[in-house]
Amino acid sequence: MRRLIMTLTITALFALALAPTAQAADFGFKDFEATFTNEDGSPATQAGSHPFAQTVTFDVETEEDPETGKEVPTGDVKRLRFSLPPGFIGAPVAVPRCSTADFLTLAGDGYPACRDNTAVGVTWASINVPGEPFTEPVYNLVPPPGVAAKIGFFANQIPITVEVGVNGEAPNNIEAALMNVPQVVEFYGSSTELWGIPAAEAHDPYRGRCLKITPVDDYGELVSNGACDTGTPEVPFLTLPRSCTGPLVTGYEVSSWQEPNAASDKGSFSAPGMSGCTKLGFSPTIESKPTTDQAESGSGLDLRVEFSDEGLMNPTGLAQSDIKKAVVALPEGMTVNPSVAEGLDVCTPAQLKGETLKSAPGEGCPNASKLGTVQVKTPLVEEAVDGAVFQAAQDDPATSQPGAENPFDSLLAIYIVLKNPTLGALVKLAAKVEPDPRTGQLVTTLDDNPQVPFSSFEFHFREGARAPLVTPSHCGSYETKAVFTPWANPSEPLTTTSSFEVTSGVGGGPCPPGGVPPFHPHFEAGAVNNNAGSYSPFNMRLIRQDGEQDMTKFSSILPPGQLGSLKGVGKCPDAAVAIAKAKTGRQEQASPSCPASSYIGRTNAGAGVGGALTYAGGQVYLAGPYKGAPLSVISITPAVAGPFDAGTVVVRLGLDLNPKTAEVEVDGAASDPIPHILKGIVLKVRDLRVYVDRPNFTLNPTSCDESSVKATLFGSYLDVFSPTDDVPADLSTRYQAANCLNLGFKPKLDFKLKGGTKRGGHPGLTATYTPRAGDANVKGLVVRLPRSAFLDQGHIRTICTRVQFAANACPKGAQYGFIKAFTPLLDEPLAGPVYLRSSNHKLPDLVFDLHGLVDVEVATRIDSFKGGIRAKVESAPDAPLSKVVLQMQGAKKGLIVNSRNLCGAKSKANVEFSAHNGKQLTAKPVMRADGCGGKRKR
Repeated sequence: MRRLIMTLTITALFALALAPTAQAADFGFKDFEATFTNEDGSPATQAGSHPFAQTVTFDVETEEDPETGKEVPTGDVKRLRFSLPPGFIGAPVAVPRCSTADFLTLAGDGYPACRDNTAVGVTWASINVPGEPFTEPVYNLVPPPGVAAKIGFFANQIPITVEVGVNGEAPNNIEAALMNVPQVVEFYGSSTELWGIPAAEAHDPYRGRCLKITPVDDYGELVSNGACDTGTPEVPFLTLPRSCTGPLVTGYEVSSWQEPNAASDKGSFSAPGMSGCTKLGFSPTIESKPTTDQAESGSGLDLRVEFSDEGLMNPTGLAQSDIKKAVVALPEGMTVNPSVAEGLDVCTPAQLKGETLKSAPGEGCPNASKLGTVQVKTPLVEEAVDGAVFQAAQDDPATSQPGAENPFDSLLAIYIVLKNPTLGALVKLAAKVEPDPRTGQLVTTLDDNPQVPFSSFEFHFREGARAPLVTPSHCGSYETKAVFTPWANPSEPLTTTSSFEVTSGVGGGPCPPGGVPPFHPHFEAGAVNNNAGSYSPFNMRLIRQDGEQDMTKFSSILPPGQLGSLKGVGKCPDAAVAIAKAKTGRQEQASPSCPASSYIGRTNAGAGVGGALTYAGGQVYLAGPYKGAPLSVISITPAVAGPFDAGTVVVRLGLDLNPKTAEVEVDGAASDPIPHILKGIVLKVRDLRVYVDRPNFTLNPTSCDESSVKATLFGSYLDVFSPTDDVPADLSTRYQAANCLNLGFKPKLDFKLKGGTKRGGHPGLTATYTPRAGDANVKGLVVRLPRSAFLDQGHIRTICTRVQFAANACPKGAQYGFIKAFTPLLDEPLAGPVYLRSSNHKLPDLVFDLHGLVDVEVATRIDSFKGGIRAKVESAPDAPLSKVVLQMQGAKKGLIVNSRNLCGAKSKANVEFSAHNGKQLTAKPVMRADGCGGKRKR
């Protein structure tokens, strides 16, 4: 769009003319000047003013013709391009335009058929005879499509036109160009004067036909044929820069017909810089509001910047300063919507270069990277300049080249591409978007903006399910703040604000109540295949609604008997976890940090608002102790969503086994929090799914009793960053295995007595429990020893109290045996002492205190039944066993005393087994006694 404005630049180009001559090695210009003057001829230096004239003068280098002795140009001008100072602008709409047909029609008096009021200056062209230039009027012409402005004049009855536009790259200054100048005459030099206010009375004698076309000496005084009044208002055609930083540098680049493929000469001229910047006004205003008035909802954004600049088109006024830097801060609570990432693409620097006036949508920046639209209006041209907003590529820390992905090497950046093919206007701007790492508040910065006046700048972020923003979570008034820095006075920025209202809740419902947000999460869990005793993947899902508290921590208790087979499963080492935390998401995707042997499942987290979330998948691994828990699970999620990579998120949760019930517990107290924000992106996690899908890992219970999967999900309450005010929500979902009666149940229990076979002896006891593989797990066990065995209460030395047991501090004397349990779920057996522990019964309980990768506690009630010893296990965990070996002490430490000689007759125990699937079995195993010799065999 600035190109439009630059129309005026034409001035410099007028100086061009053509001429054939012999090429010399030193082809180029000499005595190049570009000046800006007041009516009295003094330099025009007031910033933002409208000069009396801009004059560009140059001569072509010459050499002596050896045949004629005449000075001739060293080359024929083919192309000439002028680069005007940044901030110097023209308004082609300020002056009527002459059509191409009228311009090319020469009347009898030698003038074009253009009306006099289309004249914008005069040019002196030195042709054929050095030092004797012809004067010609310069006209404002109708530009062709793709050109912002065009001026033209005749040189020796040859039409010369100059096309004016804006350089599409910084600093977006005006450029004027003459292309393919005809080789018709010898061209020695030129001086072109463009008028700042063409309709001014001072130009009447030299406007159009009133300018006498005649040779003069050395670009001398103008000669008039009379006075040609335009009859139109005085409107500025040229305006000086609104910045007082340095001289006004006008550059040129010229090539010859003899060497057309290279710039034969380059140069520049510095005119005095601007002053008086403190006199310039600066009054931009903003209006900003989301595209919805609903709380915590996906939203676009409409932002409008308006500029009222009366001095720009006032011949005696001063134009206001342009905006050098704009910093726009959206209100806290209005954040990036993670939902935008799904399906979003990015525009790379190379693709941005592909954005041209002729490029179709998608030929430069991908269509999928488009976030919104822009439109700029300026009083300098008739048409608005439309454009698009594209998502820039995120910085890749692996690249060492600055700006390889975006100019700021930042996570977020956008490109604004403005183009108007009709005007030939193309402007590309880059803006840095910085989210606050704690709150997610968004601050967007555009710096070193083009020095081009505009009346309005309208920015629109798209709305819809994948809108790029999220509105604040509460109703109320919210303020957008903009800080504009003027080119004229950079040390005096202007702050302006705009407010909008959030007036309804999510989905248009009532406004959420003040204070603590609601928290009513939904929980789902279960096995994919609930066949009893079978391996099956096990899934969990946590869901919260928009407007509710964020999820912060999670605890869960699996149904009794829902166990994981840790046999052959590796553990992810702490060093690997540390490495994962330091990786980018894509690095973790390409090379997972934890060994594959420790993999147990995966996760999928949905973030955003509304019905279209963005999902990021992760892996779940088994690891060692963590925060007091014997095991842990590690969720490693590459935070890669669409084009964004926010690193690798590692959440570690303590994993334990209830020693009494053998229920698997995920302990939220021994766990890391669920992330709320990553690199300033507020995640808005709404859907959290866990799939434990390692083959032959999760084993269903053998009981078909109805149970439940329990969970506790913590909400953020008022402070998402403080766990001290988190609020728990207790959740559960029904669970029940099926087909339990299809499982068999036929375990064996063998007894062996060793030593002390005589009456009054105290033999040691070894009991071996052996189930069949694939059967239902044992739930209860009642063992009645034969009457030959009595409990010798005199041998009860010490009893462990329940307090001591809970503290793992039972005295050594309270141990009366040792137990070892083998299970197909673990590589190593569980083993531990057997204690007598105080109970509510007449006799203490016999407690199996098993330790290993996990701990298990099984209490056995001891009492007397019909004169014999009875041991009763009422509720054993629903866990598979391969073998259990119990060894009770004998002799002086033995609790069993013989009532008769054990070698005299067979003694049998009475055993009642009950399974978790309801099946029962009775057996009468023989109490085999060692040391009975041959009698034992007979």
